[in-house]
Parts: sequence; structure tokens; C-alpha cells
Amino acid sequence: MKKNARLQTWMNEWDPDPGAVLPREYRAFFFLFNRRQYYEAHDVLEALWLPCLDENRSFYQGLIQLAGAFVHFDKQALFPEHPVHMRRLAPGCRLLDLAAARLGRFGPLHMRLDVVAVLSICELWKTRAQQCGSPLQTHKPPELQLEIESAQTRGLQTRGESV
Repeated sequence: MKKNARLQTWMNEWDPDPGAVLPREYRAFFFLFNRRQYYEAHDVLEALWLPCLDENRSFYQGLIQLAGAFVHFDKQALFPEHPVHMRRLAPGCRLLDLAAARLGRFGPLHMRLDVVAVLSICELWKTRAQQCGSPLQTHKPPELQLEIESAQTRGLQTRGESV
């Protein structure tokens, strides 16, 4: 089964909230990222990014680059002695820089994502990769959460929306 058909099958089977306002690929990105399925998170959001023609195109690309960085970190952590995978930290750090540059144009809150928090994650994990060599072996992976807006708070944001 080809990648697009596999993604479509998976997306049709997985949708925790079919009535949600945010695109299901976007919500699936966070679900997959938080399960350490970084490559799949990248793929599912790419399906939303490719046809996108509005200002969110760059936002999605930044998130894809963030997931890509963690693909590199994950491969390096899983195969630290492999001749290719052992050199994945530098490309991962470059992707974090690219993600931060793109995402920094948005926010502080965009599409219910705390962009400032994500920028902090980019900086923290770049520092960890440069200092300890294999950040996913020594640190708990980050989790990305969407903010929710309550009618009672009228614009005040609280953590905890499930994706």
C-alpha cells in the first residue's frame, strides 16, 4: 500500500472528534508526536501542508521540521553505533533552527498551539543535543498540547485539550 493510501486509511479509522474545528491531520500530528511516532506525525501533517495555500502553510512546515528533528534524534538514540544514525544530531539541530524560524512568525498562540512554548522546546532540545549527545536517551521527550478556549474564560487559555 502506498504512503498516501496508508495515511488515508489510518485517518479514516482514527478521528477522536470528527466534529472538531481544527483539521484532523493537524490534531493527528499532536497525537502521533506525543506517542513518539515522529515520522508518522511528519507524514500526516505533510498531507495537510502540501495542498495548503494560505498563511498556515509555513506554520505546518515548521511543525513538520520539528517532527523531523525528532526523527533524527530518535534514530540516533536507537542506533548510536550505526555509521549513519550516529551522525543525526547535527541535522536534527538544524531542523530545530528551521522550525523555530518558521514558527516564530506566528503566535504567541496560533491554531491553539502555544508557539512560545514550542520555541522554548526547540531551544532546549538543541542545547541538550549539543551538550549530552543523545537527548532522547537521557531526557523524557517533549509533549505538545493544544490550548482550549472556554466560554467561561472568554479568551483566557487553559491547558488540556485532548487531540
